[in-house]
Amino acid sequence: MSETLQLALILIPCLVVAIVFHEVAHGWAALALGDPTAKEQRRLTLNPIRHVDPVGTLLVPGVLALAGAPVFGWAKPVPVNHHRLDNPRFGMMAVAAAGPATNIVLATLGAIALGLTAPGMAMGAGLVEQALFYFILINIFLALFNLLPIPPFDGSHIVEGALPRRWARAYERLRPYGMLLFFGLVALTWFAPQWGVLEKTVGPAVDCAMSGFLHLAALVAGG
Repeated sequence: MSETLQLALILIPCLVVAIVFHEVAHGWAALALGDPTAKEQRRLTLNPIRHVDPVGTLLVPGVLALAGAPVFGWAKPVPVNHHRLDNPRFGMMAVAAAGPATNIVLATLGAIALGLTAPGMAMGAGLVEQALFYFILINIFLALFNLLPIPPFDGSHIVEGALPRRWARAYERLRPYGMLLFFGLVALTWFAPQWGVLEKTVGPAVDCAMSGFLHLAALVAGG
């Protein structure tokens, strides 16, 4: 098995887990705040089949992994009806934040597991250590990428809820154009990886966060 294929077989399951937990967290947060839409549509499950988008969860990350480009993807969004939330303005902010927050929790658990399985922090010594390393990295990237204030990312809902209502209405009108920008990012990452679009946007924050999580793993390992 080539190293590239082995890397893809590690990255894609890690990405699927990260994305599924991210989406389910949105649904559970919405339910807790009054909106049972996700529950009614049977999306409050960790069964990946109900969340996987064939293109966004499998094809795109698989191709990016094989091309050696930064790996990211998406799942079918968990449905949220803001009109059913007890407090729609605050509720949408909390629902949006639940996804990235869950990824940070998963990254923390991954760092602890890495520290427990890699005494002395012998990184890359085995397949398990490599998988945990990428599991942490993917969850950090997914959390920070989704916090970008670009509709329909989670960050846009947080910004929209924090803005004064007049500004929020103007910001909401930008939502249709957000998808164009998103697919532009996907295209540039896919077809022009040498430009380093993602590395220059969320890259520094991801590197900083990754250093912190690896430090946590080192503390757990006793290094």
